Amino acid sequence: MATEEKTGSSPAEDAPGSAPKSRWSFTFPSAYTILFAILIIVTALTWIIPAGVFERDAEGQPIPGTYHSVPRNAQRFIPDAILAPVDGMYGLQNPTTGHISVDNEGVLYGSINIALFVLVIGGFLGITMKTGAIDAGIGAAVKRLGTRGNLLIPILMIIFMAGGTTYGMAEETLAFYAVIITALIALGYDALTGVAVVMLGAGIGTLASTINPFATGIASGIAGVPLGEGIVLRIAILILCGAAGIWWVMRYASRVKKDPTSSYVADKREANEEHFLRRSEQKEVVELTNQRKWVLGLFGLAFLIMVYSVIPWSDLGVTFLPTLGWWFPQLTALFLVFAIIIGLVGRMNEGTLTETFINGARDLLGVALIVAVARGISVIMNNGLITDTILNWISQVVAHLSSVAFINAVFLLYVPLAFVIPSSSGLATVTMPIMAPLAAFAGVPESLVVTAYQSASGLINLFTPTFAVVAGGLAIGRVPINTWWKFVFPLVGILTVIVMVMLTIGVLIK
Repeated sequence: MATEEKTGSSPAEDAPGSAPKSRWSFTFPSAYTILFAILIIVTALTWIIPAGVFERDAEGQPIPGTYHSVPRNAQRFIPDAILAPVDGMYGLQNPTTGHISVDNEGVLYGSINIALFVLVIGGFLGITMKTGAIDAGIGAAVKRLGTRGNLLIPILMIIFMAGGTTYGMAEETLAFYAVIITALIALGYDALTGVAVVMLGAGIGTLASTINPFATGIASGIAGVPLGEGIVLRIAILILCGAAGIWWVMRYASRVKKDPTSSYVADKREANEEHFLRRSEQKEVVELTNQRKWVLGLFGLAFLIMVYSVIPWSDLGVTFLPTLGWWFPQLTALFLVFAIIIGLVGRMNEGTLTETFINGARDLLGVALIVAVARGISVIMNNGLITDTILNWISQVVAHLSSVAFINAVFLLYVPLAFVIPSSSGLATVTMPIMAPLAAFAGVPESLVVTAYQSASGLINLFTPTFAVVAGGLAIGRVPINTWWKFVFPLVGILTVIVMVMLTIGVLIK
């Protein structure tokens, strides 16, 4: 999913005829390495930062003005730092009793529920992709629109935005670059247009994650707010940023079609036409059968049920719809059931269905592990009694900021953090335990902090070369990274302004 790392080389690596890499060349560390390094640093900080705690209200939120010092409880590298990810998976360990924390209903304060949900989502997506329904659906859209390229661009971008905003569609898009680029080149556009349709479509959808379980879901769970809280603002961001993205791509595409020499990749036009059009003749088309239409319908229905089940209708004043209040356990069961139904509709036998589900879950095993490692950092900070100290320091800084200045400062702070921690789930797990409680000091809803986090993370992943999808998509489209930056940076500025304006509105109407 979005911003999660997977094993294997990127399409740009090990290309035939490429120059050998220098043994001293710098490679940006993976999310695992970064998080483990942070874990070690935080462990050391428990020996330096003074220990202290806030008094908490009934909902577990810090009460401003109640911070006080307590005896230091410095953590050791062995065994505390080593055990922290495990403790984080099961629950936050109580530093006094050594027991795993449990709420009044016996639910563990750990990330095991998140990790299991991620694995089941992986199996659900794996089975859906195995049926060929998503490939066939996008292929049918391209074929049906034919030569109407002016409609093809917005429709395809909306499809990819839907994938991004619902389940953080990212690595899955790599399968579509070649076919989309080929179709747009045949219609008189260029390879950059094709890359932009896919990358910006899914990327902007992820930026405005309305119900993305890997960004909004994890962050909301850690912040202690329902997934549906703040969804109206996120939908508005999706519509505005989506409209800006479509306008930006169509503006460029129209210019290229009128004057091919204005293309940012005009020097590669003949080579790209030969490369993509020739390969398209050899590619087998996946047919959109009635069976695959049913699969697409079930796929969409699963997410519609998810949306309905997490929205607090009663809090919104809607009385004719029951509030289900579902969260990770119920949603995990939901996608498990739909995975089985889609497998049966796809006429998979028991062995194929099971194997495909396990392979899909395996693809997202790295995400589950990242959540565990990242949560281990929270365990060390909590057990070392420095979380509230850091909260107190930051609260003193933001105490003089207005609510509007605070939420925009949070968004801008998350921009560099998203670059340093390229995993969206890892970033949420590391930072939300600190950032969400700060909202109480500034008088800002926690859901706005979640929105600020996911928007900044999505914004960075539209252009950072450390994101595998950017590197892979540009390699498939044969677009140099500096050319992509020239194209996308003005749009990034526009999206930044839109997000900050919407966050400001969110504060003013809270």
